[in-house]
Amino acid sequence: MRVILDTNVLIASFIARGICTDLFERVIAEHELIISPHILDEFERVMIDKLRMNPDRTERAAALLRRKGRIVEPEPLPSPVCRDPDDDPVLALALSSAAHCLATGDEDLLILNPFQNIPIITPRQFLTFEPD
Repeated sequence: MRVILDTNVLIASFIARGICTDLFERVIAEHELIISPHILDEFERVMIDKLRMNPDRTERAAALLRRKGRIVEPEPLPSPVCRDPDDDPVLALALSSAAHCLATGDEDLLILNPFQNIPIITPRQFLTFEPD
């Protein structure tokens, strides 16, 4: 199954032990992680600039994401969809990669569930998710 983990889920999986870490490990072991340059850039920016994480540790985490995930450069959406325009590239990635689901904690994305038949679910919902 092709799975997108939004930036907030990826960050949580690296900074705290919990459901997001379990989800990340499960996706890596059992599914195909889909990521984009946008998600990688946002991951690194938030980790370093907002969370003040060590840049070397952040780069190692980003390198792991590049190794374990499939990087897709999505086609932009033809028009804005999300109330937060920074989330439109994530929706574009879901479409371009034909993702089976997008896991996120972002209410601006969750409110769109489903987006063009792609389920947008929380990390907790992923634990029992069965694609159609």
